[in-house]
Amino acid sequence: MRKQRNLTSSEMMACGQYEVTIAPKNLWETDSAVYSDSDEMDCSDPLAMSYRCDMHEGIRLEMWTSQHKMKQLVNVIIALNRMKHIKPQSTEFGEKEVLDMLMANVIQEREVNVVDSVPSYNKTKNVLQCTICDQYKKSLVLSGGSPHLQAVTLRAGSSDLKVRFSMSTYASPSAPATSAQPVCLGISKSNLYLACSPAEGSAPHLVLKEISGSLETIKAGDPNGYDQLLFFRKETGSSINTFESVKCPGWFISTAYEDSQMVEMDRKDTERIINFELQDKVRI
Repeated sequence: MRKQRNLTSSEMMACGQYEVTIAPKNLWETDSAVYSDSDEMDCSDPLAMSYRCDMHEGIRLEMWTSQHKMKQLVNVIIALNRMKHIKPQSTEFGEKEVLDMLMANVIQEREVNVVDSVPSYNKTKNVLQCTICDQYKKSLVLSGGSPHLQAVTLRAGSSDLKVRFSMSTYASPSAPATSAQPVCLGISKSNLYLACSPAEGSAPHLVLKEISGSLETIKAGDPNGYDQLLFFRKETGSSINTFESVKCPGWFISTAYEDSQMVEMDRKDTERIINFELQDKVRI
């Protein structure tokens, strides 16, 4: 059996007159003689046909001469298993090993910016002024007394009773992707906005809320309750619109089938109307 040993720097200097080749275990297959631990290497005679060196455990030294005028070749085979924490590796690499080496050199450390997990909505420059009626042509108007909206069938010549809305659009890179457009519905020439107000233990209500602060950026969970003003407007076909609360998902602006009833929040597929049409549209 072949004996493998490690060669010290002083031992390599003693054999400095020869060409030395270092290779991992099992790299070379040779027909030259292999010697035991009792063999000794004599580097003083370069003409010897074969030499044996066993100066340190873990190394095998093989030497032979050539008929050509070349220096004798010394093959030093170092056993990789001497390295206690490194497993011997084959010199033949499979696809996995090559890929691992490539990825180790390609992958670089990058600085990652943490994205705010709270969705925020930024106001765009797109504002649409319009009036709104439900699919049965009942128009949204202001009621007397405490302000709230009603859905009323107007007679001819009463169109000036319609509430004119300024619908501001918003964009959100951090909110979940959706086909609907976030909007705020404000009453033109006023500080009143439609808001879906949650109620603990009961259904949310649609209210008119007076706003004095900036609405350029609205974050979910806004301490001023500005996220109640946001609705997902989804347009179906060329004229049908729904308005779903961002604050209270699954709740929509709705009207009753009866005339002159309050506009309220309700769920889809109930006995109320959630489909609306935008009329008298002007982009500003």
